[in-house]
Amino acid sequence: MFKGVKEHFTDRLYVESATLTEYERFIQLELKISPVIMDPFDARSPREALELVSNLLGCSLTSSEVATYLDKNDELKHLREQFMIPQVAELPSTDLKLVDGTKECIYFAGNSLGLQPKMAKTYIEEELDKWAKTGVHGHVHGTRPWTWAENTIEELMANIVGAKGAEVALMNGLTVNLHLLLLSFYKPTAKRHKVLIEDKAFPSDHYAVESQIQFRGYDPKRSMLIMKPRPGEEVLRTEDILETIDKEGDSIAVVLFSGVQYYTGQLFDMAAITKAGQQKGCYVGFDCAHAVGNAELRLHDWGVDFACWCSYKYVNSGAGGLAGAFIHEKNAHSVKPALLGWWGHDLTTRFQMDNKMDLLPGIGGYRLSNQPVLLVCPLQASLEVFAMTSMAALRKKSRLLTGYLECLIQLHFYKDDGQADKPYVHIITPSNPEERGCQLSLSFSVPIAAVFHELERRGVAVMTMFYCIAIN
Repeated sequence: MFKGVKEHFTDRLYVESATLTEYERFIQLELKISPVIMDPFDARSPREALELVSNLLGCSLTSSEVATYLDKNDELKHLREQFMIPQVAELPSTDLKLVDGTKECIYFAGNSLGLQPKMAKTYIEEELDKWAKTGVHGHVHGTRPWTWAENTIEELMANIVGAKGAEVALMNGLTVNLHLLLLSFYKPTAKRHKVLIEDKAFPSDHYAVESQIQFRGYDPKRSMLIMKPRPGEEVLRTEDILETIDKEGDSIAVVLFSGVQYYTGQLFDMAAITKAGQQKGCYVGFDCAHAVGNAELRLHDWGVDFACWCSYKYVNSGAGGLAGAFIHEKNAHSVKPALLGWWGHDLTTRFQMDNKMDLLPGIGGYRLSNQPVLLVCPLQASLEVFAMTSMAALRKKSRLLTGYLECLIQLHFYKDDGQADKPYVHIITPSNPEERGCQLSLSFSVPIAAVFHELERRGVAVMTMFYCIAIN
């Protein structure tokens, strides 16, 4: 019965003679032989994978049967049970006349705040209980001794960003870490004083760079090189970024980009940007706030000089959660912190209190103070969930799921010049899956406030930014 099924399936032709049950038996056999061809998650594009499934099921790509099939075969679906998902009725703007309040909400706001890991509350209560029962002894006793609690989970974070454990520190907030890093890496001279940054960078990054330039006595109008898209385009082209670095590189001290652009959702080619910048003698750093836990990062292998990120978005550590910072091991001894605190002192001699700094190499030396254990707890809870899988597996699912949403939007809300009154959705985010993470930034032909209002009434949590809604 299955003679030629593989060829038909690969060519996206519907095989009428194969029932789903028969196909599932067949694909289990084929996956052992040729998983790249037969596994829809490994297809050449998300659209192709979805068409393969819909053709096999004998239904439209927009049919709920496709979603049901993908849910059934989702190897990561168990991870959903590790998080607290608000019920529709618990959201402040839900209209219970429209939706069932007992159902879980649709949460599309992970690029603003991730959901709470279920173990977060347990871990926090453990530390409060330890404080109540042991007082000062909690500094060196228990599951997470307060003196080095964050150190116990830094290896987990390093795995997510593609770094060595000694290259990562969990501390402070993102902007504090960015300032600490720029104080070391931004050393302007009369010839090399510029910082290259993308247009519409996250405001805090923009302010940090602007103030660092002013702090060194330079004028941001001359020293802040802002990279804009081509006229009529919404995202940057990699070739334009590389060309700018090549052209302006001799005057650039630091190249500082986002890993994923918060507004457009564009995933920058960090490896190419790093290589180009360093070839021109620039330090290259990234704000990975919207990339960590979203894209597959290889900060060490790419040779990135420095990076920083928050942890409350895709890493789900809670509002204002403990941030992360990275310095490549190649800079561990040549780049020193400009500001010191006693937590940058080697732990083995820190409490001798002789006021003789025994500075930790690399990012470790940038630590200033004891980190709040109550911020370590939710971050630990989330990182342990990440440890149940891999960023490669998460990215694989994300690639397909984001493509699925893109496909449905294109099929339902396309622009029809023949129907001027038909509402349509424009996708700002790059269509190439390799140039985006899990975010789609959408603009609308109708007032965005009305769209946002109607989504909220139906128990859908989303983020609005300027003239777009970010879905992720």
